[in-house]
Amino acid sequence: GGTSCDVLFYFAGLGCGTLAVLEQNEAGIVLLRSFDWNDGLFDVTWSENNEHVLITSSGDGSLQIWDTAKTKGPLQVYKEHTQEAYSVDWSQTRGEQLVVSGSWDQTAKLWDPAVGKSLCTFKGHEGVIYSTIWSPHIPGCFASASGDQTLRVWDVKAPGVKLVIPAHQAEILSCDWCKYDENLLVTGAVDCSLKGWDLRNIRQPVFVLLGHTYAIRRVKFSPFHATLLASCSYDFTVRFWDFSKPNPLLETVEHHTEFTCGLDLSLHNCGQV
Repeated sequence: GGTSCDVLFYFAGLGCGTLAVLEQNEAGIVLLRSFDWNDGLFDVTWSENNEHVLITSSGDGSLQIWDTAKTKGPLQVYKEHTQEAYSVDWSQTRGEQLVVSGSWDQTAKLWDPAVGKSLCTFKGHEGVIYSTIWSPHIPGCFASASGDQTLRVWDVKAPGVKLVIPAHQAEILSCDWCKYDENLLVTGAVDCSLKGWDLRNIRQPVFVLLGHTYAIRRVKFSPFHATLLASCSYDFTVRFWDFSKPNPLLETVEHHTEFTCGLDLSLHNCGQV
């Protein structure tokens, strides 16, 4: 079934979880394979070194490694988090194959998929961790966003937190790194705002984007444009922004009829979300 560039994924939460692997071809989007798990699945990430492998994170606190070339259950299950594992991300810098997970148990954990247990646990957040995202530039560096209203930056080679940014006066549900500037991150929060942060000067955000009317659930920077990003919200909308423009809101898409909980931007087709 095709290469990783034309295979999509879908996951369902609540009760039992399903990981559905989809393929886009001339006929449209077709189901390639599906896998079931006995608890809700909250996040998923593709392997960066094997086009058939994905990792999901689950409401039972576990991570699952799946191989789309195999029809059976997960290759491995990591069960260390004591509450919901809400986010998972695979490192994108060359020379390392590391996974980071974030949990409602207020910890982030570092994993090597070749090792059966976590390499390290990162403690410091005083609330639920909603998002853990690797830097696309700096090896061993990741950011986490939390219900404690902070954005934190971590270095896997150091024991404690590298940087704490009191980014919002509300729970922060999402964060992402700019693909063109190693010092720039964006946060999205329950206060309906997106804020950009320069790690060299965290006293003030470098931009604030307003327009959503309910909590922002996920935000992603474009892989093709340095100042372009997309966000989705409990207000049912997906919005596209260019923070370099005087009127940064480019477009509001109102196709959904329920909470919009996730989105990503294609690495291969600059027009595809």
